[in-house]
Formats: sequence, C-alpha cells, structure tokens
Amino acid sequence: MASLARFRPAVRRIPGFARAIQTSADTTQLQDTIEDHSKPFTVKLHEESFRAYQCETPSLEVEVKKDELLKMYKDMQTMRRMEMAADALYKAKLIRGFCHLAIGQEAVSVGLEYGIKPEDRVITAYRCHPFAVMRGGTIKGVIAELLGRQAGMSHGKGGSMHIFTPSFFGGNGIVGAQVPIGAGIAFAQKYLGKNTATFALYGDGASNQGQVFEAFNMAKLWGLPAVFVCENNKYGMGTSAERSSSNTEYFTRGDKIPGLQVNGMDIIASRHAVQYARKWVTEGNGPLLMEFVTYRYGGHSMSDPGTTYRTREEVQRMRSTQDPIRGLQRYIEEWGLATEQELKQLDKDAKAEVDQAVEEAKQSPEPLTKDLWTDIYYKGTEPSSMRGREREEVHQY
Repeated sequence: MASLARFRPAVRRIPGFARAIQTSADTTQLQDTIEDHSKPFTVKLHEESFRAYQCETPSLEVEVKKDELLKMYKDMQTMRRMEMAADALYKAKLIRGFCHLAIGQEAVSVGLEYGIKPEDRVITAYRCHPFAVMRGGTIKGVIAELLGRQAGMSHGKGGSMHIFTPSFFGGNGIVGAQVPIGAGIAFAQKYLGKNTATFALYGDGASNQGQVFEAFNMAKLWGLPAVFVCENNKYGMGTSAERSSSNTEYFTRGDKIPGLQVNGMDIIASRHAVQYARKWVTEGNGPLLMEFVTYRYGGHSMSDPGTTYRTREEVQRMRSTQDPIRGLQRYIEEWGLATEQELKQLDKDAKAEVDQAVEEAKQSPEPLTKDLWTDIYYKGTEPSSMRGREREEVHQY
C-alpha cells in the first residue's frame, strides 16, 4: 500500500467557493415601481444566476407576486424549523437511526414546489423531509415517522429515508438508485399520455454512479419528460466535489442531454429555473439536466459533525452571507412588501406550527406487532400467507 501511495495523483485543490455561478441569495433587483401590491411585478436576476449547456438560459427578468413571495418565505422558515426540531429530537435520542437534514437548502425544495404542478412527480434521495411536506405531506407526519409512530407518513415503519405521497416517490436510501426509478416514472407518465414532468433529484455524491448515466441514456433515447436534478451542496458525505469528480460541472454531464446550472441559494432563481425545466420537458424536448449549486449547514447526517472536512469559518460565512431565507427576507423588506415585524410574526407562526406538530407526533403510539405484516404488498395484492422470521411463524391474511 505504501508503494501504491507514491503513485497516487495529487488532488488538485480548488480555492474555496471558486464557483463560476453566482450563489448569493440577495442579488435580484427590482425593475418596476410597485404601486399596487395585489398585482405582479418584475424583478431581474443576477446575470450569473444561470449557466447553460446545449440550451438557452432562462430570461433574467422574472414576474413575481407579493403573496407568493410571502408564502415562499413562510414555507422556507417552516421547513427549516421542522429540520431543526428533528435535530433536537435526534440529540435527545428520540429519533434513532439515519437522519439527513436539509438546513441551508430550503430554496431548492420550496422553489421546486412553486415551479411545478400538483400532478407532476418528484423523487429524491434521503435528504427528503421538506419535499415530502411540500408534496402534500404534513409536518406531523414527517416528525411522527422519524419517531417511529403510527401517525407517521409511512405508519412509523419507514423512518427518515422512506416517506411518500401520491406524487412524491421518496425518500430512497440507496445512493443513486432513485435516478433510474425517476426515469421509469417519467416513462410511465409518457406511456399514459400525461403532460407532466418528473423531477429526479440526486446529490453530487451520487453523480458518478453508473446507474445514473444509464438512466440518462434511456431518458434521451426515449425522449422522456424527465428533469434530472443534481443538488450540488459541494460535499458528498465528507468528500468535496473536487476530490470525487473529474468534472464538477454536473449540468454538462448528460452527453447529448442539455443542462442548466442554477443559483440554488436564491429562491426566485430556483423557482424560475424549475418553471423553465418543466416547460422544456413537457413540450416534447426530451430530458434536461439541472444542477442547483447550494450548501448544507450541517453534516451529511446527524452522525457527522460536518467540520472535519471543512472549517467552521466556511460554514459561518455561508450562513451569514448566502442564506436563502435571509436573502428573501431582504427582498421583501427592501421592496416594501412587508415590514420586519410582519416577517417576525411569520417566523413565530412557523415555529408554533412545528412545535404543535412535534407534540402531536410524540403523542402518537408506536406501531403494533400486527402492523409488521402490513404495507408489504400493495393493498389487494397480498398472498394468502406470509412467512415470518422462522419457518413456523406464518401469518394468514
């Protein structure tokens, strides 16, 4: 091993945050004078909010509404509060097992939801809690699932990584495995004649999986309405993107599939890019790759302190200068859409909503022993009997 180490190529160090795309959360500029808050108005995104590969970038001028911006602000605050509550419950040893939080990446999950339609399909990896809520789940359902209670969205039997709704296909624990499933969902939608889009999300750590490229190939070959979304938070577990990928411009890695890189810290840019991507695939242009450049404040999972492979100063710098919630807050205040006190009330409302959901989830009982025999097969397709841990242990349906 020592002799092999001498021939190991040196890792080329990229200076911290040497990104070609703008990742500030507050660089969007107001274009119009807002005279009537009930009407849409136009803002202009930073010129480096997008980079494109084999396609045009979206327009930098975006139409927004006051009510929608306030709802996005409240939703981002609520999702962060939910994840913070999960963090506290895990540290209190009420949540066991794996738990991956998305604190810092709220502009991706919330921006995605505001850019798609209810009938569209979404599938992601294990950093899935906000997507589950935004796609029709509940905070109580997510927290109860993490606690292993009956009120959980998977009845307390799936845990952090296995949460679903009719339009959200998880929460998947195997790295990269959700990408070909996402291609299959897109194939099903096309086969059924549905004019919908499927968004299959994965992290930069999963980007080198062979099955990811196989899914790209099939999607392009069959012209599937799939948007493959790389959430590039710069670290796959404890390994920086530069140390694991020879090409860190993930939006360019689809060969003949066009791609779009997006400032994933500005929710207006995120939502606008998602709308662009949805329009692209539903108009028959085939699949699209999309890369959100974002950042997670915590470790990969709750067992990772997140400071052995990056400095505390780096994390603090991102929190203080590029936070997506603070960025939207600045827009709202500077554009005269709401006062600081009104936003603080939204913050309080978000905290109260999460606190109530946590208490209700705690009151839910744990699954019963008989529940171990349910939710194995789709309802109505169960066999007549099921073997248990031993040959003699048989359950009759």
